Amino acid sequence: MIIVTGYVQVPPSDLEAFARHLADLAEATRQRDGVVSYDAAVVDASRGRLLVMERWRDQQALSAHLAAADTVAFVARWGPRLSADVRKYDATRERALADA
Repeated sequence: MIIVTGYVQVPPSDLEAFARHLADLAEATRQRDGVVSYDAAVVDASRGRLLVMERWRDQQALSAHLAAADTVAFVARWGPRLSADVRKYDATRERALADA
């Protein structure tokens, strides 16, 4: 499993529009083959800061998402107006939180 998580920040004046477009992308993304979860939450509206969290079956599924036309269009539109610290992790032993 691939886990993608981190923070994205947009100008606070753009937060409402960004969140709306991200919600549209998320709706489409959740239908893609290989997505386990795809979510974002505003953690500091005054700074335009969001936490993103994605889980993908494998790198192939994530790569297909990143190459999808709607993802490419979203990045083209918002990439110049945001800053991000988002990382990718390989998870090899998933289990319930209470499990050892």
